[in-house]
Amino acid sequence: MLRNTLHLIALGGRQAPVQRSLLTCPSRLLPVEKQPQQIQSGWLQARCYAKGKDKKKEKGGKSKAGKVEINEQQLREIINLDSLNTQMERSVQQMKEDFIKHLSLRSTSGAIDTLRIKVDGDEHELQELAQISRKNPKTIIINMIAFPQTIPDVLRAIERSGMNLNPQQDGTTLFIPIPKVTKEHRENLSKNAKALFVKYRDAIRNVQNEHIRKLKKQADVGKDDAFAVQTQVTAIADKFIAEADKLLASKQKELLGDN
Repeated sequence: MLRNTLHLIALGGRQAPVQRSLLTCPSRLLPVEKQPQQIQSGWLQARCYAKGKDKKKEKGGKSKAGKVEINEQQLREIINLDSLNTQMERSVQQMKEDFIKHLSLRSTSGAIDTLRIKVDGDEHELQELAQISRKNPKTIIINMIAFPQTIPDVLRAIERSGMNLNPQQDGTTLFIPIPKVTKEHRENLSKNAKALFVKYRDAIRNVQNEHIRKLKKQADVGKDDAFAVQTQVTAIADKFIAEADKLLASKQKELLGDN
């Protein structure tokens, strides 16, 4: 709502025409002779109402933010841009690999072979710790006799893999039934895909926040430059997350059988 003030100037006892500013709403004005006595000489307040697109903006709140332009030269002068991009890209690629290896409708011994197991702070592929074979088309056998102490780590990794597998332990041997491709199995895999997406999305945000924390500690960077860089770092993170989100949508469509 705009408030405009029109000043009526009396010249030689005669009333001058109403002075209209650029913001005056003509449709709201009355001829001088029809104006109330109290405003024929003095101040006239007129209210203008937003029309069309402007009215919608007011109703809808904040307008959509414009696209953030990435100034690579500015970023390279202040932060390690290559490190930022590499770390975020790695998260997207790792998620893509996990989708391929661990989220197939029919789990295979090949996917189990390369499952990463964290033992005492180090990562190993399962095939480095165990002998993996198939008893029949419906069962995978994992012989852990070489490293029996790692069985709890292997069970934990299988549970967190998103493959929707439920291993059964018999001494140093694990038997893994391969689930049937049912609607429930598809839905569980889809949920696991979303969980993996959240994991790597958070990893990207952690990289973003870490670079912003370092930026705020740089005393030689001006306030305006710091704000500009922070905005661009956030935009770069948003780009990688959007890419990961597209991969998730594609994977869930594949798993759920949507056409």
